[in-house]
Amino acid sequence: MAGQVKALAERIIRERAKGNPIIALSTETKMILKGVNPKKWHEFSPDDPPAIAALLQIANEFGVKL
Repeated sequence: MAGQVKALAERIIRERAKGNPIIALSTETKMILKGVNPKKWHEFSPDDPPAIAALLQIANEFGVKL
């Protein structure tokens, strides 16, 4: 299923920020520092298992339930 990385990244940002743009930007920055740049992916990007695994770990660290 293409676009899974983008969908996971957006969901993590949305769940953590809860509408606060500063927290959204901070979350995106932390994701980049952890090796996953959400802007690099789009809805037609092929799935990348290492990126998906990294996002699942990031979600766990941030306390976001996926």
